[in-house]
Amino acid sequence: MKKILLFLLVSLSVFSCARKSDNLIEGLMEAHPDQFNDILQNKDRYEVQVIYTQIDRNEKNEPSFRSYYFNVDSSRYFYPASTVKFPLVLLSLEKLHRLNVDKLDKFTPVFHDSLYAGQRSVAQDTTAENRLPSVAHYAKKILVVSDNDAYNRLYEFMGQSEVNKILHEKGYTATRILHRLERPLSREENAHTEAVRFMNGNTLVYGQPMLVNNPLIEVKEKILKGKGFKRRDSLINEPFDFTYKNFFPLNEQQELLRAFLFPASVAEQKRFDLTEDDRAFVLKYMSQLPTETIFPPYYADTSYHDASCKFLMFGNGHEAIPENIRIFNKIGDAYGFLIDNAYVVDFKNGVEFMLSAVINTNTDEIYNDGKYAYRELGFPFMKNLGQVIYEHELTRVRKHKPDLSAFKLVYDRSKQQAVGN
Repeated sequence: MKKILLFLLVSLSVFSCARKSDNLIEGLMEAHPDQFNDILQNKDRYEVQVIYTQIDRNEKNEPSFRSYYFNVDSSRYFYPASTVKFPLVLLSLEKLHRLNVDKLDKFTPVFHDSLYAGQRSVAQDTTAENRLPSVAHYAKKILVVSDNDAYNRLYEFMGQSEVNKILHEKGYTATRILHRLERPLSREENAHTEAVRFMNGNTLVYGQPMLVNNPLIEVKEKILKGKGFKRRDSLINEPFDFTYKNFFPLNEQQELLRAFLFPASVAEQKRFDLTEDDRAFVLKYMSQLPTETIFPPYYADTSYHDASCKFLMFGNGHEAIPENIRIFNKIGDAYGFLIDNAYVVDFKNGVEFMLSAVINTNTDEIYNDGKYAYRELGFPFMKNLGQVIYEHELTRVRKHKPDLSAFKLVYDRSKQQAVGN
């Protein structure tokens, strides 16, 4: 019996390693040496990880999935940046549903009260049509342009303890969400979240006091990266400490995206308890382009373009994304890490696939100096990788052409309006 168990453990270990070194992705990159030679030769230096998932449908249009991996290691730390915003959107909507309070939903105006160091009160949102903050408007700003303040407001609503507890219960056990974004706060300050009030006019619909995560979350292993970092104007010649920063490994990113997009395909434990309206809301805004968005008036802001938050396939290009293609995704970029976690649909050619990737463009290994090779290395890699996988998908034979009508949505502004603006 002991020998059998040992054999099974070894076999599982070998299988686990093998599935993370599938050669399909590597082969596709090798076929384009002008685009990927540097990536292939320096995959560990750039900390590249890629997960490509093929989707096939049966005669009932039910999907099945087959994933391929390149250099994936779920224990290797990378800073997840804005990708942590997506689970906060889903958890916040789920929480509203779970509270089940009369007249409380994602559109109910919500106000924040500062009660502890580092907190910020909120009384209005001038980017909303009614100038009132709400979970819906915060979620929209996160999904369309990855707004940092909007994420922070959902973090206040959820509370540090509840976010991590629920994600771990759902099976996303490696993920840690420990802090707000663009606000250098202490561990204690991040463990205290603002009091929130949901109001209907002058009537309190639901009040939540300041939440405190006590004791503080402890990370067992220290995470140090690079050879130096900038602190104000000084260079500190020591590795940068990421120990108590957020962590969201690439495999769990794609698992969570799949759980939202295709809930019936994952274990019930991993799903999010959302209403159909909430699901439609998230689908719409995670695929809506800034040029199609009226509130906030991103369509009038020339700094935004179609690919502002669509790194895979389009990098940081300013060209219009073809009408037949929609990307349901969440990106992130900070400290030199560039990440995209995406589901790509081509309605014209009947193509769908999932693709998740991360690359570290901090080639000098100095953090916080703002000198990252996003344009030279990161965006070209994301664009080329997405295009190569897409071209492969165009030639891949499918027994059944998928019915993708569930992902064909109506947006705030039409493509024609966006182009004509």
